[in-house]
Amino acid sequence: MFKNKKLVCRILLLMMVDAIILMFSGPFAIYLRYNFTWEQQAIAFIEYIFRYLPVHLVLSIGIFWACRLYRGIWKYASASDLANIILACFLSAATQMVGMRLMGLPFPRSYPFLYFAILCVGISVFRFTYRILGYIQAKRGSMLKAGKKNTMIVGAGEAGYTLLKELQNSRFVEQNVCCIVDDDPGKKGKYLRGVLVAGTRHDICRLAEEYDIDEIMIAIPSASHGMVQEILDICSQTSCKLKVLPGLYQLVNGEVSVSKLRNVEIEDLLGREPVDTQIDSIMDYVSGKTVLVTGGGGSIGSELCRQIAMHEPKLLVIFDIYENNAYEIQQELKRDYPGLDLVVLIGSVRNTHRINHVFETYRPDIVYHAAAHKHVPLMEDSPNEAIKNNVLGTYKTAQAADRFHASRFVLISTDKAVNPTNIMGASKRLCEMVIQMMNHRSETDFVAVRFGNVLGSNGSVIPLFKKQIEEGGPVTVTHPDIIRYFMTIPEAVSLVLQAGAQAKGGEIFVLDMGKPVKILDLALNLIRLSGYKPYEDIDIQFTGLRPGEKLYEELLMSEEGLQSTENELIHIGKPIEFDEEQFCHQLEELDQWSRQDCQDIKEKVMEIVPTYHIEE
Repeated sequence: MFKNKKLVCRILLLMMVDAIILMFSGPFAIYLRYNFTWEQQAIAFIEYIFRYLPVHLVLSIGIFWACRLYRGIWKYASASDLANIILACFLSAATQMVGMRLMGLPFPRSYPFLYFAILCVGISVFRFTYRILGYIQAKRGSMLKAGKKNTMIVGAGEAGYTLLKELQNSRFVEQNVCCIVDDDPGKKGKYLRGVLVAGTRHDICRLAEEYDIDEIMIAIPSASHGMVQEILDICSQTSCKLKVLPGLYQLVNGEVSVSKLRNVEIEDLLGREPVDTQIDSIMDYVSGKTVLVTGGGGSIGSELCRQIAMHEPKLLVIFDIYENNAYEIQQELKRDYPGLDLVVLIGSVRNTHRINHVFETYRPDIVYHAAAHKHVPLMEDSPNEAIKNNVLGTYKTAQAADRFHASRFVLISTDKAVNPTNIMGASKRLCEMVIQMMNHRSETDFVAVRFGNVLGSNGSVIPLFKKQIEEGGPVTVTHPDIIRYFMTIPEAVSLVLQAGAQAKGGEIFVLDMGKPVKILDLALNLIRLSGYKPYEDIDIQFTGLRPGEKLYEELLMSEEGLQSTENELIHIGKPIEFDEEQFCHQLEELDQWSRQDCQDIKEKVMEIVPTYHIEE
């Protein structure tokens, strides 16, 4: 009730002020027409105007109401509000001219034009005074309020303008935008909403120091990955914290806002464009099929489930030993895909009876096998568990897929399977050998997918670095020269899905992941992107290589050749031949040894995998 009274009072006040402006605009137009003199004829015209005034006030206030001049929030007046004012004033001048003609009241020929101009100025100045006062108040607030972050915006386009507008108008942000940079030479030296476009990307370091910048916001959603990387490389030389608008679709959908900004992630500095596998064009093969994802609650498995759920499988079966992970992906898929036929099961791929029961009950057409132990140091200390879960779990799942006539079986492998120096990598190489052997003995198409380290996955280096930085350091790196191939979770999943679509049986799919990245460079960049100085604010400590860890990883063994695919970034490695009959007997022996917690299980594995070398 109180709010309604306040609104009515506000509208009545606006109407009163408009009526006063309407009353004085006519006489002032006549006064202007007669060069600011009160001639007898001018006084006569003013009398005619006042004679028509009662009708004019009623009609004009009605016109103003129809043109929404009493329904705008004038503190945020914009160009569309100005257009409404111009239209209302034009209609007011037109109705006055027609009305006075009909009543036989004369006026000078130039009067309607002068009246229209004066009325426009009067109404506009009064309305936009709200905004001017709000701007002055905001400026005062920003000067008086302590703790505001000096901010630079990169990009003076539509996204930069929208972001700047929200930063200036919102009471809930702590940014004081000091300058803007843009590579367009035509914008340099100009002002955007009162903020100077002070230079190009090459001036970022200088301007950051000159304006004492705390935070840099990158608002170029349409920029290529290479351009963004170059800008981030420059920004990382400052001690500023970085935020970035994720992509072009935010601009297209009108979603550019402070809430869409995210902290710059190390993925932005990978040094290559994301792999595009045209998932929509290859995912028809899962539509209407029953799909099983083992390890479906893990980083890769859960993303697989999300992508598969988007393409309307007949049934999606998630199988995982960790109930918390399985529960989380179950709830997410139920919320996002209410029409999805989903089954979530708890169990281990090591349990022969359990995995056979799952296949017998649901008869999956396609199997994605992501269940595995993956942490190198932990598996070095528990090598028999790596064999039980990774090797024998894969073997039992593959046998079930063959027994119950699955169409395709896709194994998630790793670059650590190439010339392994740790039991985890050796176990994954054994998994690849299982797939190769099963493909020769089954109607099911068995394939493996090999890729490098996955950024952001559970237990990966980036979450560890972030946690260490949040705790004030030190950031721990095993060796200053250690390098790794990296990819994002969506890229890894794209490769897996591509393999499932292209599988003919027996292939090892390999992703060309560009140049490897030094872990030390990742640590340095992540510290800088978090707004700290390496070795000053956050220290870096070298802890030494862990047992079984290599300085570098490989994607192909020397015996393997490369075969190209339709996607130039995805290749197929030629499988290495081995005695499959002997391998079957060796798997049985591995099963017995691992059950007995054999102390020399690594040496046993080395006899089966000739490329495996134990490093002391």
